Parts: sequence; structure tokens; C-alpha cells
Amino acid sequence: MPRTIKLGAMARPWSALSKQITSIAKDQAPKIVRTQAPKLFERLQKSGVLPHAPAPNAGKGIEVRPVASNAVPTAERARRVVYAPRLDGRADPGEVVWTWVTYEEDPNNGKDRPVLVVGRDRSTLLGLMLSSNPARANDRDWIGIGRGVWDHQGRPSWVRLDRVLDVPEAGIRREGAILERKVFDEVAARLCQEYSWR
Repeated sequence: MPRTIKLGAMARPWSALSKQITSIAKDQAPKIVRTQAPKLFERLQKSGVLPHAPAPNAGKGIEVRPVASNAVPTAERARRVVYAPRLDGRADPGEVVWTWVTYEEDPNNGKDRPVLVVGRDRSTLLGLMLSSNPARANDRDWIGIGRGVWDHQGRPSWVRLDRVLDVPEAGIRREGAILERKVFDEVAARLCQEYSWR
């Protein structure tokens, strides 16, 4: 005799699973979009679809990375600068890493961007912001470092010298690249000559 299956009994587990998947998608989508597609995330923020970054935890169990902030004049963080990169999961001076950086003019907003690590204070990295904006070529506070894998479009980049960012190590999204020794030495020379680093 064929078994009779009650459709209502089958629908309940699928309904519960559907609710769980929907809940996870709503909670995790902003985080995934922010880390994997930062330009799309910015457009969605501007249109009001997503909250301004950094996205609040809202008690839903979403892990929100700490952000790079507290940009200070470079001379205030003067220290010995050493080239010591190792792509070992821990960011070291000479590496370019990606992190969320708040805007100076609007600390409630920001963007995911590459940062050159130049030092460390325990679990806080000292980083110099990178930009692919060609207007930086004529700015005294920036130094050109050429092209690298940190820019997926292969554009030339510049490093900002006059402000150092505090980057919580837990706020790094990924290690991006190792800057060539020769290029890092050019950055280090400017830090020493103009900002009292040694």
C-alpha cells in the first residue's frame, strides 16, 4: 500500500529553513557587500539602501571589523621604520593591507581602501593611506609608489605621508601585497627627512 505524505508536515521544515536563510541573508549581506564590493557598498549607502558605515552590530551576532581612524600628524608617531614584510597572516611594515578607513571630514562614513603598514603599537598598526587619484601626483604630502596588486585596475598609486592611521589589526580585511624594498625605502626616507622618523 502506497504511503500517504501529508503536505502540511513537509512544508513546516521548509518554511523554517526559508526563514533562517532569509534572516542570515539580511544580516550578512551588508558585510559581504562591504568587504567584497566596496564601490557597490558606497553606492548603496548613498542611495539609502544600506546604513552608513561602519555598519552597527545591532545585537544580531554580526561581527563588525574595527575601523582605521584617529589619523594623526606623522611626526607625532615618529619611530624607527623597518622593512619586515612576511605574508604570514600578521601584517608587518612593508605590506599593503585592506581596511575600512573613515573620512576625515565625515567620521561616520568611509571606504575600504589599501594602507601601507609602516609600524606597530602592539595590536594597532600604523598605516599610510593609499590613493589611485592622479591629482595626488602633484601633492607634496603624497609620494608615488607605482602600480601593484593592491589595485585590481592596475592604476598607479600614491601614499599619503603627512597623516598616520591607527589600524586595529582585527580590522584588516586581507593582506594585499608586499611593497618592493626599493619603493618602501623611498617612503621611509621621506618619513625620516620630513617627519623625524629614524
